[in-house]
Amino acid sequence: AFFSRVVSPMSLELPPSARLADVPGNCMHPDEETKTYVFQQTMIRVTNGERSVDFYTRILGMTLVEKLDFEAARFSLYFVAYCDPAEIPADDAERKKWFHWRPGALELTYNWDEEVYHNGNEPGNRGFGHIGIKVPDVNKACERFEALGVQFQKRPEEGRMKHLAFIKDPDGYWIEIF
Repeated sequence: AFFSRVVSPMSLELPPSARLADVPGNCMHPDEETKTYVFQQTMIRVTNGERSVDFYTRILGMTLVEKLDFEAARFSLYFVAYCDPAEIPADDAERKKWFHWRPGALELTYNWDEEVYHNGNEPGNRGFGHIGIKVPDVNKACERFEALGVQFQKRPEEGRMKHLAFIKDPDGYWIEIF
């Protein structure tokens, strides 16, 4: 079966390229033309754009780098990313070019007329799992989240994996803190 392989502790001592070369389906030599591709964004649908922007900027420290409203289609896009706000070009054309090549943005899509979404972690609606945020100190970050009233799915002291936590955004999307 495709996922039936068991990893032995000895294989973890090999360099990643040697360990990963045997993973079924893994292409170790992608086409040359793909070397300039950038994983630029992940999109999630949100029920309240302002509330979500507040969470991702104030709670998680991301920066709003672009907002686009599409009146005829009745939706707004908010793009947040980790960056220094001083890096964002003031000129619209330059900002667009800068943003489109920036890796790791989160696109928050707010459809003005729709209010119910599945976060991908509910029974019967599994699919999308979570986004992940790397922090210097998981426990310290979780103390801050607790003080800010953030809802937890899993605290660091719960379960078998003590080195990570899961918090929820205003729409219930899970965010791994590790």
